[in-house]
Amino acid sequence: MARLLERIPVLVRLFALNSRGGNSNIISLLATLVVRLFAGPLVDGTDESESSCRTLMTTSDSPAYGPRKVMAGLLILGAIPSGLPGAITSVGGLYAVRFFIGILGGTFVACQAWTTAFFDTNIVGTANAFAAGWGNSGGGFTFIIMVALYDHLIADGLSQHVAWRAAFAIVPVPVLLTVAVLCLVLGSDHPNGRWADRHRVLRVNEQVSEQAPDSPPTERSSSFDKEKRKQEEVPNLNVDIYVVDESEVTKAVNKKLTLSIALDALSKPLTWLPAFAYMTTFGYELAIDANLANVIFNLYKEDGFGQTKAGYLAATFGLLNIFTRPMGGILGDIVYARYGVPGKKYLTLTCGFLQSALSLAWGLYIDSMTDPSLGVFILLMVLCAIFNEAGNGANFALVPHCNPYSNGSMSGLVGGFGNIGGVIFAVIFRFQPHPIGKPFWIAGILGMGVNLLLTPISVPPR
Repeated sequence: MARLLERIPVLVRLFALNSRGGNSNIISLLATLVVRLFAGPLVDGTDESESSCRTLMTTSDSPAYGPRKVMAGLLILGAIPSGLPGAITSVGGLYAVRFFIGILGGTFVACQAWTTAFFDTNIVGTANAFAAGWGNSGGGFTFIIMVALYDHLIADGLSQHVAWRAAFAIVPVPVLLTVAVLCLVLGSDHPNGRWADRHRVLRVNEQVSEQAPDSPPTERSSSFDKEKRKQEEVPNLNVDIYVVDESEVTKAVNKKLTLSIALDALSKPLTWLPAFAYMTTFGYELAIDANLANVIFNLYKEDGFGQTKAGYLAATFGLLNIFTRPMGGILGDIVYARYGVPGKKYLTLTCGFLQSALSLAWGLYIDSMTDPSLGVFILLMVLCAIFNEAGNGANFALVPHCNPYSNGSMSGLVGGFGNIGGVIFAVIFRFQPHPIGKPFWIAGILGMGVNLLLTPISVPPR
């Protein structure tokens, strides 16, 4: 939706200065950052017994709404500003609309907490990656669908002034509201039913039911009869007892966030491992999504590339999420079966490092060539996208193993750091636009360094 806003003819004058587009991207990312940080505690809830926590997190005790209600609420709130771009008449209006549309980015936290609650550790990486990957691919689909609708409305005789306003009213608002209603009506909070019942974990073999005899024994019963009755009452069972290598995640159920829990989590390097890794991968993806179309247009406009064609090509980066992010989650579950949590950690960091190395190569290639080959450009773009998005998927295969009793808050923190990375990389693209490849190789060096520094952090075996 952000890329579409930048290509509406009526709004082109608002983006006449590159700084305006860059500033609006940063504002939108900051809005998503704030919402993600607060969405986690809304899922988990905060404990009213911790008054200092209330002061820190919210003005009063926060109940645990659960991921389903948080998801639906954010979709409804985000639907309102999604229909308002037609009212934009100034740069200030553009910034305001971009800020409030950023609310929708908070749905990622509810989504990941929701899937984590429903799936076992052996498959949670795949589940999280499919949900997030298909969600991220929506950025590419949105551009294609809405631009196609806009062109269709123009062909039907509507003016540009009316067509783009109609496109925003026809697509995002009804879709967001429909999905919100489906979540509320058809969704379930937790495998146990309501989110409030999430602590009611079934415990097999912890209780032995005692069956009462049909009739109490009498004093006249012979010892033979008593022995026979005992044999009838107790079934002949052969029980094999063995130790199961069970991870903490298997037993973990989301607890309300207290100050002590929050401080304990923040003091662990394990908390910051996925957060900083996600900053380098998802943050990079956000910046690329916002700037790639302009880069392609500036490089190849003499070859007949208009803004729309450049936008379609740039949308490929996001559309690859359909396959690449799930691939990262699937690989995370595969290495977990053999190597445990350390396998997920090294997969995440390896993907982040290779993405950054390819970004470095991408930028150096652009700057070293007078006329960069479009084929080589696309090849580097696709390779970078594969490792970038697979790294995002692998990361949220790792997150459930980090502070599993506060999964919602952990998802919010990691997701928020993704947006912090988006702001950092957006600032690089904003203030280092020339030569064109410079922000790519700066981002690559930064990402390689961060992922290397995270390598010594230890993780639980399971």
